[in-house]
Amino acid sequence: MTDTHDHPSRIVYWHRELPPVHAEVLDEHVVEATSGRVQGTLSHRDELWDRCHAQLMAATRERIEQEVARLGGHYAHVLDESIDSRHDDATCEAWLHGRFTYVLYREPPAGPA
Repeated sequence: MTDTHDHPSRIVYWHRELPPVHAEVLDEHVVEATSGRVQGTLSHRDELWDRCHAQLMAATRERIEQEVARLGGHYAHVLDESIDSRHDDATCEAWLHGRFTYVLYREPPAGPA
């Protein structure tokens, strides 16, 4: 049997997914992330959008995991996200930018045995 305070490998929980019930709320934070840049525009190009979206979500997960560690937490529950496309006319490149609001959680301190 595992202790309810064992540290699972999962750190980021999205929207309706909930972190462990015993976790304590610390604070609310925001991170921003971007995808890689692609030539052209993202409008009406599903393959490019999908590729940029996958890159954005991977970058976001990495940023949130870094922030959780930096802030001394154990889990993050993403509550809100805002994703928009960006375009640089000078280079004719496009990319996605995201802003993600999350709640930081930590494992409760171990009590006396």
